[in-house]
Amino acid sequence: MTKMDVFNQEAKVVKSIELNDAVFGIEPNQQAIYDAVLCYQAGLRQGTHSTLTRHFVSGTGKKPFRQKGTGRARQGSTRSTQWRHGAIAFGPHPRKYGFKLNRKVRQLAVRSALSEKAAEQNLTVIENLSFGEIKTKKAAAMLSAFGFDRKTLFVADPSEDYDNAYVSMRNIPNALIVSVNELNVYDIVNADKLVFTETAAQKAGEVLA
Repeated sequence: MTKMDVFNQEAKVVKSIELNDAVFGIEPNQQAIYDAVLCYQAGLRQGTHSTLTRHFVSGTGKKPFRQKGTGRARQGSTRSTQWRHGAIAFGPHPRKYGFKLNRKVRQLAVRSALSEKAAEQNLTVIENLSFGEIKTKKAAAMLSAFGFDRKTLFVADPSEDYDNAYVSMRNIPNALIVSVNELNVYDIVNADKLVFTETAAQKAGEVLA
């Protein structure tokens, strides 16, 4: 078990917590992280791109001029790729880019990304994200107290005051809040700082182990 300080919203240490080494203290598997990020980004692609082949380009099928005697290169159709307004050869067509990762690889990737953040000392644990009300000023004050001025990912448990925290932070640049169930490798890797609530850290240690 790895011991970590737990901070309040004023960035003062109030106690310590033990994090599960099976989730926050493993040797990061870079290949698993790479595959998980690639899978996430591939799933975001719409794949709606389309080009016209000779079959779909409008135009006549008639031979534009006779085969011999003109001094020009022989042509069979004005819909060929070398003609202006002709077809596109080997162009992209609608397709799905997404692919599937094995469950064990996905879990290993999340554990690796969390362990990497912990090893780099970019992981912080706070008591809670309870604001009592929707107040962006309170959220901004908390970020300022910790000195978080770059991309910061907050992870909370849905059982906490999650909705108020989410709405309070959604207009703050470089701040994103997700629940433990929504945690994914891309968001972890993309963030400069990772902040867990105490409840979320304990739940992640149980669920992801």
